[in-house]
Amino acid sequence: MKILIIENEIYLAQSIAAKLSDLGHVCDLASSTKDALRNEPYDVVLLSTNISGQDFYPVINAYKNSVVILMISYVSNDTVSKPLKAGAKDYILKPFMIEELIRKIDHFQDYEQLKRQNATFQRYIDHSFSSVNVECEYEKSDLPIFVFSNYQKYADAFAFKLLARCKAPLNFISLANLRTLDEIANLNPETLTYITDFQALKKTDKAPFLELIAGKSVIVSSTDIIEEVPFKTVEMKSDNKVIEQGDILPIEDYVKYIVLNYQHKFPDTELSKKLGISRKSLWEKRKKYGIIKKK
Repeated sequence: MKILIIENEIYLAQSIAAKLSDLGHVCDLASSTKDALRNEPYDVVLLSTNISGQDFYPVINAYKNSVVILMISYVSNDTVSKPLKAGAKDYILKPFMIEELIRKIDHFQDYEQLKRQNATFQRYIDHSFSSVNVECEYEKSDLPIFVFSNYQKYADAFAFKLLARCKAPLNFISLANLRTLDEIANLNPETLTYITDFQALKKTDKAPFLELIAGKSVIVSSTDIIEEVPFKTVEMKSDNKVIEQGDILPIEDYVKYIVLNYQHKFPDTELSKKLGISRKSLWEKRKKYGIIKKK
């Protein structure tokens, strides 16, 4: 991490920098708030609040996208409460053990990494479900809910919409691993959990599973038609004709399905090769089925 240390006690600043450098961090020093106002990005800014006669609020504002940790000599509104309201993230009381400072830095490093990961996952989820038109008018009080769809992405989209409405932490479990039944048994009733692959359960395991989830905040999905269960059930339909479980389509219908659903993933040369037809035949089939290839 790149760290800026703003401290007018040069020996203290150099001591902190040396110990952080030994751990692989890159440290810069500033002895005044004016010297600290640089056009450089820093992951962490260690800001002493007792630099005599200097206003440190411009520093907090300048590094609002960094983790600003206050180094203070005493606790008061001026040294802690007001700077934290202004955008500082934390404080440490002098004199301090370097291990305590490192613990705080590591904590915020992990926090910032999790924020970036969550933002990435959210962008991926939004992209993945952008082509799926699913409505969800249910609330947490309606759980447990069973969702059936022959297209797993539709069940997933429904579950994530419901979870977003509930605005609570999410847990995920796949019933493809039977050992997860023990995990389900120990679930907190208030923990929102999305459980997939209900169709993978043996008939003898389904009744015990239904008992385990009673009264718990779970959404269960299945790609098989759900038999009668003592909970709310929702069926999600795809806009496209999706191959049903166990269906055998006529060759022409199969080719049409593949062209419709995969032409945006493969170039014509590869798609025609996978279908075992020529590019000319692929073009003729598009014309026959009225399929328009988007540029």
